[in-house]
Amino acid sequence: MRLSHPRKALKRWLSRTPPPAVLASSYLALIVLGGLLLMLPVMARQPITMMDALFTSTSAVTVTGLGVIDTELVLTFWGQLVVAVLIQLGGLGLMTFAVLVWSALGLPLGITQGAYLREDLNQTSYVQLTRLVWTIFRVVIIAEMAGAMLLCLSFMPAHGLAAGLWHAIFHSISAFNNAGFSTFSPGLTIYATDPIVNSVIPALFIVGGIGYVVVSDIYRRPFWRGWSLHTRLMIIGTGVLIVLGVGLTAVLEWTNPRTLGQYDSIGARLAVAWFQGVTTRTAGFNTTDVAGLHDSTSLFYMALMIIGGGPTSTAGGLKVTTIVVMVLATMAFLRRRTEIWAFGRSIPLGDVLKAMALISIASGVIFTAVFVMAISHDGEFIDIAFEVASAFGTTGLSRGYTLELTDFGRMIIMVVMFLGRVGPLTLGFFLATRMVPRVRYPAGQVHLG
Repeated sequence: MRLSHPRKALKRWLSRTPPPAVLASSYLALIVLGGLLLMLPVMARQPITMMDALFTSTSAVTVTGLGVIDTELVLTFWGQLVVAVLIQLGGLGLMTFAVLVWSALGLPLGITQGAYLREDLNQTSYVQLTRLVWTIFRVVIIAEMAGAMLLCLSFMPAHGLAAGLWHAIFHSISAFNNAGFSTFSPGLTIYATDPIVNSVIPALFIVGGIGYVVVSDIYRRPFWRGWSLHTRLMIIGTGVLIVLGVGLTAVLEWTNPRTLGQYDSIGARLAVAWFQGVTTRTAGFNTTDVAGLHDSTSLFYMALMIIGGGPTSTAGGLKVTTIVVMVLATMAFLRRRTEIWAFGRSIPLGDVLKAMALISIASGVIFTAVFVMAISHDGEFIDIAFEVASAFGTTGLSRGYTLELTDFGRMIIMVVMFLGRVGPLTLGFFLATRMVPRVRYPAGQVHLG
């Protein structure tokens, strides 16, 4: 059967266009499609504007969780289902989506595309890349099914069989994909001390956030010695950030009457500190009033949100390995070492330059967004900065400022959410394309510091 002209044109465009451009266009198309679907009368209990629909769709596709409408009270079951599907598609990840697009259209991976995909997914061959894709699907199915079944134990007794099952499925999808969307208006505050919610939800977004490469390494290779350098750095970095997040949350908020201080029990305070300390890793759920956090805690959370999770995961942000590489480079400089290494493996200079570029561009995006928002909006600076950091890290936590945004402010946050999800990997494609200089210049001296 001969291909139609539109399909031929599509295949020709896909074969000639760099993967990041294809993926960014696909995400934009998915966002627009999701917005149009949410505008249908059957999706909402009350009319919503196009801006509301597009903002919700962008937040779902970028697995952020910031909301301008109440998912429980405004959206019907069908509207919530659309949001869940958008979260799932967005959470699959750019590289997985690329493999699916290329495979579905019968397109062979070119040298450039294949090299980038293998490098980004930490694989050495296309066979291993394909195997990893199937691993991703297995992990997604097993994790989300197990999470939904366990969450039913908490949600069904309070909401009934059908409603409890849907709440469990929605939260399992949202948690594994680090989205932060909830079908409960107050979030998970009503389950702040529930042991099942406090264990299942964090387990889902931690597994989803460390990256599929790490999950595959842990499953297939011997403990520690068999793990790659990437996996070791991710495990150590994630562990350190979790300990810091939970520990400082407990210390800073222990006596705050709006957060931990409202509970008399030490166990309850520790449970809330645990959940909020780990959810800042781009998950975006809350079991306490985020607007009631001290400014010091909010500033610390901003740093955690910007760092984000792991590469090739459902999480956003700069990524843990990017920060770890910069820390190792700084330590090497302070110790006067010319080589950067960890666990008996050296880290190429190209990776250090890539980390520097990612951090520099992220800093520019965040600074510009905060600057524009501060000019165009009235409000506390900490609220504006927190909102932008949450959007870039695709986290979804908010100090209650999302509803105060004007249409212009929503557009800014939508762009930041999109860049936070798509931007780092898109930039990575260009940084991964190495060019040998044709001309070498004599060294010059620049005074730094």
